[in-house]
Amino acid sequence: MRRLLAPLSCAFLFTAAAFGQGAASPAVSLGGLRDLPNLREGVKRGRVSSYDRTGGNHDYLSNIGPGQKATLAEITGAGTVTHLWVTISSPEVYHLRRIVLRAYWDGETDPSIEAPIGDFFGLGFGEPNYWASAPLAVADRAMNCFFPMPFSRGARIEIENQGDKPIGAFYYYVDYETYAPGSALAKATEGQGRFHAWWHRELTKATDGAPNVDGKHNYLIMEAKGRGHYVGVVLHIQALSTGWWGEGDDMITIDGDAHPTLHGTGLEDYFAGAWNFNLLNREYNFPYFGYSRKGNAHPDYTGRHSMYRFHLEDPVTFDQSIRVSIEHGTNNNRADDYSSVAYWYQSEPHLKFPPLPPVAERLPIDHWTAVPDPAK
Repeated sequence: MRRLLAPLSCAFLFTAAAFGQGAASPAVSLGGLRDLPNLREGVKRGRVSSYDRTGGNHDYLSNIGPGQKATLAEITGAGTVTHLWVTISSPEVYHLRRIVLRAYWDGETDPSIEAPIGDFFGLGFGEPNYWASAPLAVADRAMNCFFPMPFSRGARIEIENQGDKPIGAFYYYVDYETYAPGSALAKATEGQGRFHAWWHRELTKATDGAPNVDGKHNYLIMEAKGRGHYVGVVLHIQALSTGWWGEGDDMITIDGDAHPTLHGTGLEDYFAGAWNFNLLNREYNFPYFGYSRKGNAHPDYTGRHSMYRFHLEDPVTFDQSIRVSIEHGTNNNRADDYSSVAYWYQSEPHLKFPPLPPVAERLPIDHWTAVPDPAK
């Protein structure tokens, strides 16, 4: 349990000196639950939510029309977002892929988070699902994020409805804490990495299966410049032909190395599984890794599949740059529908994200024959 909570405790355990109530009662950081008794100075809890300001039960944003944006939170000063909770009622199919979540830290103009809202919370294909991990957990349509998101001068979180119909009801919590100016916690945020999340989707193309040593044609999970650490990914695969879609090696190139710095042995191995995820057996959800959605229970491996790997105990650090990719099939010999959200912390400024594809290019393929449904 102590090891499970230690990575997430960094949201509030910046320095031991920040906890004590004066010289008479110094605090020592022991990690995990043992730090909860330590009293903290200069911390103020805050929350922005969709509660009914009139005192009634209209506890949601309503009628967010097509093309409209809504600011969920705008916070000033130094602090940390500690928890996001969202649930949505919308009449539009695949609204989880149509609504975009963005976050900006310290007055930046390019978002550090930009992803379809369902995908940000680990839901693939624009569909609700049940799954759980240490930093992200979803109970059907109740979506939670516990990644700590620090800032020094302010934070702004917004959504944009890129669908064709108004959002009927958008419920949310943004839980955060702010720190007294000049406090140890406020100063600590100045040296912390900023949280980033990027969505990518690609209909991969099969190569001739020649040996792959450089990862040039791999599926791209994330790429960044600056100093920071990669902390994980949720990956979704829809098979567009029969046959096993695993075995693709993960390749992580750090600080411009000529060849992948970290080279793995296969997709199911990188996601801490093995043997085709025991595909005919069951889904599983662990704190740091899992196979959270299993496609069709047939030996042809078709259907929609989701998996995740979080580097909370083993963040992948970089000083100048990083490129995280994975083969689509052995030596990229598969043509399938891949999508993902990568999560990382880094110094600013960050590389500007490529433009988010239009809605028509984000909607899932409804049939494994690779023919998009025009009605969607």
